[in-house]
Order: sequence, then C-alpha cells, then structure tokens
Amino acid sequence: MWEFWFTQTDEVATLPAGTTDSRASIWISYIPEADVRADTSALTRPRGHRFVAGSQFEWESLKVGGGPPPTRVDEGWLLIHHGVAGTISDDPFVPQTDVFYSAGALILSDADPSQVIARTPEPLLVPETPDELVGTVGNVVFPTAIESVEGKHYVFYGMADAKIGVARLERT
Repeated sequence: MWEFWFTQTDEVATLPAGTTDSRASIWISYIPEADVRADTSALTRPRGHRFVAGSQFEWESLKVGGGPPPTRVDEGWLLIHHGVAGTISDDPFVPQTDVFYSAGALILSDADPSQVIARTPEPLLVPETPDELVGTVGNVVFPTAIESVEGKHYVFYGMADAKIGVARLERT
C-alpha cells in the first residue's frame, strides 16, 4: 500500500518492491473475504499487490491511473482509465499548465483481473470543448463514474478540474 508521508517538495514516494518505472501506474490488491468478514478494518490492509498497466502510448506517456470502478462486461472487466501527457512541474504547489489528461479503456480478464486482454491504443475521450480546455487545470478529461441509464452507459468525467461532463459510452 502506498504511504503518503511525502508532502514536502524534496520528498518522493517509495516505490513498491520490484517496481522499476516511477511513473504512476495501475495496480490491483487483494483482501481475503474471510479477513473482512472477521474484521472490516481488514479493508485498510490490502496485500498481494499486482501490476496491471503502466504507460504504454504517447497519450499516457507521463502516467496512467484508474478512473471509475471496473464494470463487468461479457469479455471480463471494463476499466476506464486516464492517461497524462505533457510536462508536470516538479513543484506540486504550482498550477500545472502543460499537462493533457485523456481517457482510454482496458478490458481485464474475469479470471485474473491483473491481466489486460485488450487496451485502447488511442484515447476514447480527449479535451476538446472550452470547458475541458480551460479551468483549474486546463486540458483535462478525468473519468470518475460509469452509470447505466435506461439501458445506455454514460461516463461522467471531470472537465479541467472545474466542471463535470458526461459522455455516452457505446460498444463498437
């Protein structure tokens, strides 16, 4: 589990054992059901951490991260994720002006969700509208929820860290 003790600009996070790429990536961890049934505080102690996906394409060259909880689909688990390209300032307290957040999708195996069986090489959602391009942090679409409304799926997402947008998710 990540420790967030690093809050000063000269401190860095300790990487999980065996990790060689310091860019943010997607991991899965487990908690035995019996442990949770015996004590719900077990939910705060995940283990068996496994790498799922890291930066692979240009649109996610700086880092990748999760979005909404995975959704069950016929092929396995659909995970909408975000990718970041551009330049991130070394100072975490300075507004980021040269970043570009987009959203893509992974299909994870239903038998072993740490295994990616399909991945979008191009983003499904990119900042295009004025509300996505200008805001607290410009050039941002950040997926946060998937909802089914009258049989249609929608992705709700942050727009430039200032507003909330919605996009229809269609299977092609």
